[in-house]
Amino acid sequence: MRMIKTPDIYQIKIELAIVSPTVWRRLEVPNDLFLHDLHKVIQTSMGWENAHLHQFLKNERIFGIADDEPELSDRFMDYTSIRLMDLLKKKGDSMQYIYDFGDYWQHEIILEGIHAPDKSHYYPICTAGERNCPPEDCGGPSGYQEMLKVLNHPGHPDREALIDWLDEDWEPEEFDLDYTNNLLLEDDFGCLPMIE
Repeated sequence: MRMIKTPDIYQIKIELAIVSPTVWRRLEVPNDLFLHDLHKVIQTSMGWENAHLHQFLKNERIFGIADDEPELSDRFMDYTSIRLMDLLKKKGDSMQYIYDFGDYWQHEIILEGIHAPDKSHYYPICTAGERNCPPEDCGGPSGYQEMLKVLNHPGHPDREALIDWLDEDWEPEEFDLDYTNNLLLEDDFGCLPMIE
């Protein structure tokens, strides 16, 4: 009788690059998660709205949705049949996730550990994190840094207009772990449908 192997659990850390202070999440996910599902998990755990295109990068290879790549190069692979364990194999391995090719939010994904699943948990699960992700369409890392300067300067002439533009609930230092994990239990891991 053949036994079906339970997937191992990867502990990964996702950190938004070139942003200070650091925005990051620690997740535990099955190692057999397809990249198109990992995209959804990242969107939900980071707090993005799935309003832009995305891709993964590893060893100078590009992994994404074939329809989204305008000039398919020999470095590009459709990611629909690629699993996380195909790209990250041992502790310390890493790759990048790019969201929004205009603002170019680069996320570093690092495999911190591998362990057996805990039968008392549902996966994926977010175990830790700090800070809210930047608002969509704020101009990438440099625009975000400028936005934080304006917000933290009560007398700045652009501050009121910026506050009006922002979602009134958005706070840069907030991250709600319980809310994030409740979303991850929903269909599509709580990821919003792609805006066409």
